Amino acid sequence: MVRRPLGNDRRGPDTQLVDSETTEAELVTETNGALGDLVARVRHVVFDFDGPICLLFPGDSAERVARDQVNWLEERGLSGLLTEQERDHPDPHLVLSAVAGRHPGSDLVAELEELLTQQELRKVPRAWPTPYAYPLIRTWVAVGARMAIATNNSSRAVRKYLADRELTDCFAPHIYGRTQDLSLLKPHPHTLQRALNAMGAAPDSSVMIGDSPTDYAAAREMGMAFIGYARNEEVGKGLLEAGVAPQYVVESLDRLLHVVRGRS
Repeated sequence: MVRRPLGNDRRGPDTQLVDSETTEAELVTETNGALGDLVARVRHVVFDFDGPICLLFPGDSAERVARDQVNWLEERGLSGLLTEQERDHPDPHLVLSAVAGRHPGSDLVAELEELLTQQELRKVPRAWPTPYAYPLIRTWVAVGARMAIATNNSSRAVRKYLADRELTDCFAPHIYGRTQDLSLLKPHPHTLQRALNAMGAAPDSSVMIGDSPTDYAAAREMGMAFIGYARNEEVGKGLLEAGVAPQYVVESLDRLLHVVRGRS
């Protein structure tokens, strides 16, 4: 096995494993060909938000947000609602989902969800835009694609970010985020289904751009094509292990932008 750089990790160069029988040039050619064929047939593009469009929780801020949730529960004498692993997990959505699974539809879950929404809104001004996301979105819309967002984040946070970055016109009104029914978070395909239904889109003419196994699972459930954005080796490994074909995993949206421009 050999390693090739993943160029978009802000923490420094990461790497992705490549079979020694596959050269770098061959892999790039295969990926570009597969992406080109896919881009040529899709008319509707559904983005995940946190990852493909921006990094809402850069650094260790996601872990701090999850810790705030745990502390909020502890202050109310409710820390027993979480297992030790859940209390230590650096994922705010996992904490929220764990509580919702044990008290579905309760006022407690509604309060905890609103706490997370407020935390997401506070993070928006400091979110890191994903490299090449802005020109990719603008270019794809310019050549006729219709866009939507399907995310486990609050749609209020998404709308604020899009307004701040002057991208609202590319997506509105098709922005579908977390609802009060937390059983519908991805990997449930609910947000994707809402997006496709609202756009009048067929799954076989649509693609999702995501960065997690849950994104892939939701897209697969809907019968949609999927392109995985791997900002670092860990993300890429997770996508490949989930079953995403290597030719549909990109470490930079620049590669996808190049393909879209070539098809315009």
